[in-house]
Amino acid sequence: MKKVIVIKMGGVASDNLTKTFFIQVEQWQKNGNKIVIVHGGGHYISEMMQRLGVPVNIQNGLRVTTEETLKITQMVLIGQVQPMITTHFQQEGFSVVGLNASCGQIITGSYLNQKNLGAVGEVEQVDTELLEHLLERDHIPIIAPLGLTKTGDWLNINADQVACKVAEELQAEKLYLLTDVPGVKKENQWLDELTIKEINDLKKTNVIKGGMLPKIESAVTAIRGGVKEVHITNQLHVSGTKIQETEVYA
Repeated sequence: MKKVIVIKMGGVASDNLTKTFFIQVEQWQKNGNKIVIVHGGGHYISEMMQRLGVPVNIQNGLRVTTEETLKITQMVLIGQVQPMITTHFQQEGFSVVGLNASCGQIITGSYLNQKNLGAVGEVEQVDTELLEHLLERDHIPIIAPLGLTKTGDWLNINADQVACKVAEELQAEKLYLLTDVPGVKKENQWLDELTIKEINDLKKTNVIKGGMLPKIESAVTAIRGGVKEVHITNQLHVSGTKIQETEVYA
C-alpha cells in the first residue's frame, strides 16, 4: 500500500497530542496519505509499577517483563494509554480504531531472550490485511505494542520495533518515531540527516547508546525493508533527524 505514514508516539503520549500534531495529520490525510499510529507507554507503565511497589528493571532500553510486569503493561497500554489517545483523536474529528494483539492476532511475535528479559518479544508478523482494510476506509489504526506467540502467550514488544515492522510490512513512505528529544545528537549538535553507514560509525564510537540504540536499530531494519525514510523527532511537523539508506546529492 502506497502513501502510508506510520507514526510512533513515545515519551508521554499526551504531550504529543497538540493542536499542531492534529493539524499535520489532517494535512497529510488531505494530501491522500493513510495514517497508522503505534503508541508506547513506558512512562505510564513505570509510573504504575512504582505506585504498586513493583521494581522497574530496564536493560539496554528494554523493560525486563516478569509475569507481574506483563499484567501491569497490558492494563496500562490497553486500559489507560490507548483509550486516552483514541479519545483525543475522536474529539478532533478523526475516525480511529484501537487495536491490540487480541484483535485478530494483529502482531505475532516470539520471545527475544526469555531467560534474561522474560516476556519481551520481537515482531515476526503483522496482519497487514486488517490494517489495509481499515486504511482503505480512511480509519486510523492505533496499535498497542503487544504481541502474541503462535501458542497464545502475550509479549511486551518495544514500540519502536512494532512501528518499524508495521511500516516495513505496509511499505510506508515515511515513519516518524516521536520521542522526547529532537533527534540524534553528536558533539552537542542535533543531526539533520543520517545514513546507515554513518549510524554504524556512531554505534562503534558509542555516540548512539541506551534507549536510542533499539530505536536506531529498528529504524535501520525498516529502511532496509523498504521504508523510504525514518524521522526521529519530538514534534510531528519538524523533520528531526532523517534516516535513509544512502546520502542524497542534489
